[in-house]
Amino acid sequence: MPAFSGGKTYHHGDLRNALICAAVDLATEGGPERVVLREAARRVGVSPTAAYRHFDGRGELLHTVRAHARRRLADSMERAAAREPGADDPALAAERRVAALCRGYVGFAVEQPGLYRAAFCVPRQTGTGGPGGQPAERQPAEPEIRAFTLLREALEALTRRGTARQGARAASGAAAWSAVHGLSLLLVDGPLRRLPVQRRNAVVETTLAMVVSGARAL
Repeated sequence: MPAFSGGKTYHHGDLRNALICAAVDLATEGGPERVVLREAARRVGVSPTAAYRHFDGRGELLHTVRAHARRRLADSMERAAAREPGADDPALAAERRVAALCRGYVGFAVEQPGLYRAAFCVPRQTGTGGPGGQPAERQPAEPEIRAFTLLREALEALTRRGTARQGARAASGAAAWSAVHGLSLLLVDGPLRRLPVQRRNAVVETTLAMVVSGARAL
């Protein structure tokens, strides 16, 4: 769809969402480094000036992509938990939910490495503004990281069935998140990225077993 020039105004039914979709595709292909407002505009078929009417700059666009990637991550976790068979024993059911959520977390990282990296990128304020002397990029409010909330609540449900102190329960979510996030980074960008599938799955399941057993022991 060509952009108009020469004083004409370009009209698009939903240009903002089209730019977001293009930016998400860019992140999927190459991570947050690929998310550039001008490239998103080119893919949609509009001028950079038209794109800057909807986003102050790369930082704001990347912030939007990050929020989308975080939603996708949480959705992956919830789908994994929904596939997990239930259990009559509440403690066993709680353990299975924790493991399934972690499995969905790592699975998303492995299957969508570009989006996973975008989910935790840090958009920076350039301070230069857009074309025509537009104001510097805004810094939108931080969205809630639903993936962590899901994991924390599942860990709290598990540790409530033990004798853990309240402080230990509160820290268990961050500790588990550190484990699965660190493993995900090793599988996506680190030395574990070349593991054969069978060995990778073994590492994942062993890590998840350690997370569950650690929480159960609190």
